[in-house]
Amino acid sequence: MRKKEENAISLESTDFAPGDLSSEQVLDFLQHNPEFLAENAQTIAETAPPTRWSGDGVIDLQRFLMDRQKDDLNELRRAAQEVIETSRGNMSSQSRTHSAVLALLSANDFDHLLRIVNDDIPLLLDVDVATIGFEPGDGAPQALTAANIRPFQLGDIDTVLDPDYDVVLLKEVAESKAVFGSAASLVRSAALMRLRPGRSVPAGLIALGARSPGFFHPRQGTELIAFLARVAGLCIHRWLET
Repeated sequence: MRKKEENAISLESTDFAPGDLSSEQVLDFLQHNPEFLAENAQTIAETAPPTRWSGDGVIDLQRFLMDRQKDDLNELRRAAQEVIETSRGNMSSQSRTHSAVLALLSANDFDHLLRIVNDDIPLLLDVDVATIGFEPGDGAPQALTAANIRPFQLGDIDTVLDPDYDVVLLKEVAESKAVFGSAASLVRSAALMRLRPGRSVPAGLIALGARSPGFFHPRQGTELIAFLARVAGLCIHRWLET
């Protein structure tokens, strides 16, 4: 017994090269250190499970299924992590959009609303620039000629924003001076939101621009941005048509 104890101690305290240990020595060590595998669970995961058959032309189906199950579990973990990260991103976007909507609703008049769009919305939505513009229209309010409103020609909005869509996300923006004016040099990705005309308000556009390519992506959902554009349109009509 004393010999075994000495042998167990030497195994625990000495570094061995592969092949220096015999199976008997390993078994002896584990018998005298039953807590070893419990404290080093990763060791079990890294060891190769025994095969049931060996020899040329023999396939161990059990080993194959175990390896495939391990790969499936790793893939499931990666997918779960992606879902968690996506959910966190969606919650952040939702919170930012709600803050932007509340800011629009807090406007005291149309000029205040324009300042919120140009100054506050970029901070609330974590973008670099936000602009608003309108096409000309018969009987359009004089307020639509303010300096901080982008002037569009008739039909321009359908040119930059597909007539079939109210929101378009652009992963890459090559040239955006017509939409963003002097801030165009900052914009590499953009979100364009149509403002529906009212009784006296012509067609309009709100544009968000980011300096990072891919900040907006066509595969992203547009529900939150569409909601923001709808609220902005209602606020504009409220101040201009009353």
